[in-house]
Amino acid sequence: MDSTFGFMAPSIPLPAALAESLGVPRPGLLKRERTRLQLVQAAIRVFSARSYAGATMQEIAAVAGMTTGTVYNHFKTKEDVASAVALWLADTLCQRIADSQAGVAEGAQRMAIGIQRYIWLARESPAWALLMLDVSAAAPVLLHEIRHYALADMRLAIRQKSFRVPSEAAAMDVLNGSVAQAMRSVAMGGPPASHGRHVAACLLRAFGMEPADATEVARRPLPPFPALAAGPIKAARGRRKA
Repeated sequence: MDSTFGFMAPSIPLPAALAESLGVPRPGLLKRERTRLQLVQAAIRVFSARSYAGATMQEIAAVAGMTTGTVYNHFKTKEDVASAVALWLADTLCQRIADSQAGVAEGAQRMAIGIQRYIWLARESPAWALLMLDVSAAAPVLLHEIRHYALADMRLAIRQKSFRVPSEAAAMDVLNGSVAQAMRSVAMGGPPASHGRHVAACLLRAFGMEPADATEVARRPLPPFPALAAGPIKAARGRRKA
């Protein structure tokens, strides 16, 4: 590797419960998919070290141990790389959080779990949280993909009469903005460990729950992440269907 890029850390620390789902490519991927995934993983390291704005296609190639031409064979622009990173983050981290909600029937509790998991990630791995915030600004597809999961939980809570919101779109903006700011605050070392629970309670109240009910739901223990099923990690190719 060119010494110009020697500042790169070998990896970005991630909580053990999530690390396996974002690990090295598993057997079963075609060569082109494996190369694409390696480029996405290299881009994650470059974006984390340089920020999206400061990263270059040449740096991504160098960190991946490939030529710049190989990068352009898979991605026409840096924006395309950011979109691929966003889709990969959504299809892995978001799905992992959704897996931990399996068996939870209450939409309000599912929402509280999701809120707290993202803030938990910011506390456990600030670099990943800041990376997600940076990529979401460069590639809105990340928020679009996350929205599928959160909106389903919100609609379930509305059907169950737990939430009463005048507008789904407005409620989702409140959710996205509040969680993103909470992640940023926690990643920068500000609020105490109880911050995720308090943010969840505030948001449940904002969506129409009675204060005591919102507090009770937000205080429930977070369910553990289930064991990861064996199978190949897919390289991000395109937008998942709604």
